[in-house]
Amino acid sequence: MNIAIAGGRTSHPRPMAAIRKVEFFCYTTQVVAIIPLLQSIPASTISMNTSTSENNLQDTATPKPDILHRLSPGEQEQLRAYIDHIIREKTDGIEELYQAIAMIAKYIPRFVLIPLMVDHIRPAIAAGVCRHMGIEQSAGYANDLPLEYFSEVSKHLDDVTMAGVVGRMKKHQAEKFIHYELQHHLLHMFEIAEHLDERMLSIIARHVTLPEHSDDLLEHPHRELIRRIRDKQ
Repeated sequence: MNIAIAGGRTSHPRPMAAIRKVEFFCYTTQVVAIIPLLQSIPASTISMNTSTSENNLQDTATPKPDILHRLSPGEQEQLRAYIDHIIREKTDGIEELYQAIAMIAKYIPRFVLIPLMVDHIRPAIAAGVCRHMGIEQSAGYANDLPLEYFSEVSKHLDDVTMAGVVGRMKKHQAEKFIHYELQHHLLHMFEIAEHLDERMLSIIARHVTLPEHSDDLLEHPHRELIRRIRDKQ
């Protein structure tokens, strides 16, 4: 059947299957273009951002070399200024790259992007992209990521962002993540939990065993959080 078009032209309908194949090819082309960009980021700059070297040194789990404590305050300041310069030089444009990738990712189906992300994108880089996504979009990806991979991504996101993502995940997926973190990274989960609402704390209460005596928690950095969790058990 032909379809008449204004002006006397005639157009033949394109089969829907063919249109979908073209759309899928476009999506796949976008993904293939992104992967080399992400893989080209040097490993030494993955966890860096535009914050100061002092913040970077505080945030990292790597112990500081003993020699830093032997430097005078003036020498430490010179070293910090030098590190700041290197960080700015090495990370110039990286946040803009993350933002561009986050915008492109909106148009790529998750069933295409998730497997490629897990196989080819380091968790630290995925976290950098996540920082430029909205909480809702990040939660959507988190629902489909393998637990181990999402756990690694979470280490590179701040606790407030992680609490927002976990709070908007599907209940079953959020509970699986919470249970996994409590088993493998208890303190990390407590740091995130400091920013969770009462509904999510009730999930934690179902999966964690707390000390019987409150005196055991007097010096614990999360004692107030633990008290709130205990009240829900």
